[in-house]
Amino acid sequence: MEITRFPFLNQEEDYSHLLDLLPEMESRSTFINNNNSSNNNNNNNNNLKKRRRSDDVLNKSAAWSDILTSLILLDEEEKREQQQYSIHSHQDKLLVDDNHKRKEQAMNDYFHQLQDHYTDLDVMDQLRTNKRSRRTASAVATVAASASASASASEDASADNPTTAGGSAQHRRLWVKDRSKDWWDERNHPDFPEEEFWRDFRMSKATFEMICEELESTVMKKNTMLRDAIPVRQRVAVCVWRLATGEPLRVVSKRFGLGISTCHKLVLEVCSAIKTVLMPKFLQWPDELKMKQIKEEFQGISGIPNVGGSMYTTHIPIIAPKISVASYFNKRHTERNQKTSYSITVQGVVDTKGVFTDVCIGWPGSMPDDQVLERSALFQRADRGLLKDVWIVGNSGYPLMDWVMVPYTQKNLTWTQHAFNEKIGDIQAVAKDAFARLKGRWACLQKRTEVKLQDLPVVLGACCVLHNICEMRNEVMDPQLKFDLFDDEMIPDNSVRSMASAQARDHIAHNLLHHGLAGTSFLH
Repeated sequence: MEITRFPFLNQEEDYSHLLDLLPEMESRSTFINNNNSSNNNNNNNNNLKKRRRSDDVLNKSAAWSDILTSLILLDEEEKREQQQYSIHSHQDKLLVDDNHKRKEQAMNDYFHQLQDHYTDLDVMDQLRTNKRSRRTASAVATVAASASASASASEDASADNPTTAGGSAQHRRLWVKDRSKDWWDERNHPDFPEEEFWRDFRMSKATFEMICEELESTVMKKNTMLRDAIPVRQRVAVCVWRLATGEPLRVVSKRFGLGISTCHKLVLEVCSAIKTVLMPKFLQWPDELKMKQIKEEFQGISGIPNVGGSMYTTHIPIIAPKISVASYFNKRHTERNQKTSYSITVQGVVDTKGVFTDVCIGWPGSMPDDQVLERSALFQRADRGLLKDVWIVGNSGYPLMDWVMVPYTQKNLTWTQHAFNEKIGDIQAVAKDAFARLKGRWACLQKRTEVKLQDLPVVLGACCVLHNICEMRNEVMDPQLKFDLFDDEMIPDNSVRSMASAQARDHIAHNLLHHGLAGTSFLH
């Protein structure tokens, strides 16, 4: 057997080019390795960036979650605070309502007792009057019997002596003190000057004659066999002069030549006749046509629509009553005058001319304005729905209700609210001026009077009626008689009693300012 060599060893070829390729292959492998290392570095960088991004996202999500958690906690805390505020507000409202009910119940109980007391007084006065009338009747019967006996004796004497039958004169049967009536006779004369008559009676002769004609059928008395009745003109003059001057009864007695008790009786009789006869004609709530005219006139004054009247409450000084003194005690007037003061209230609603359309008289001076309003006939009229689409404008002493418009009373008012308050003040000035003329014209309202407390509302009502008559007949007020009111206003505990009225007030205030109807004096 023959053994041969490997074939490739036997080939005679040149393999030198393979050696030349070795450096190139080494360079390529180096390049590949470098590429691989660079790729690895890039991948590492990308991974770091991705990791950083993920970390940022996680940090941001954690921050947002913290913010949301804080907001949720704040919202829950606000809800808890709101619930606590609602609970406290409800409790305060219940407490205020309870106090108001207790006060109202106490005042009602007091006034029931007061009415019972007045009823007892009237019964006692009636018993005294009956006793006096019986005594007078017995005295008259005695005088008549003696007169008849003397007459029969004189007839017998004249029968015995005819010469003296025609010479005996008729003697007075009842003794009356002779008083001078020169002062009244002078003013009752047709030639008495008009200006002096107005100065004494606060009205012209024509107005006085009209009042006498209206009251004649009510106050006129018949002559009796004992004396002649006091004429109607003198009766009315006694009352009017007493109300106009406020002079005491002893001065009235000297002026008119009448007894003090007679003058007092005449004043009450004529005031009662004025209330019965003249009040239905000259002091009444306006009808629809008149109310429409009043609304237009008030809108022309202030720019506020549907205003049907201006309301105000004043105080009339009185002598300290014998019962319930604390109820009539006026703390504000006591502090102002530096002496103890007692009063009763007069609440009135006037139109644009200062004529009263509603009055509420006689409540104790310790009551605030809102409580007087709640006990008035005006409040009852509103409860019956008779004041729809009507605003009665009052001051800050009254509450804001569905039919009562009052100014803003909170602090830090806006321009809109200031402008609205200015227009409300223009309407309120009408009522204040009317009450100033009322007290200036009838001076009996300026000082404590001698009239009993139970008779005082009739006298004050007569003053309001006479005021209306003078205003309607354009009786000019003497500027020297002007009276300055100083009734302080007390803001009620619950000053807003109707949210609908609060919104309506805001709407009216906005329209006044933005339609050029509001003034600018509040800026000065």
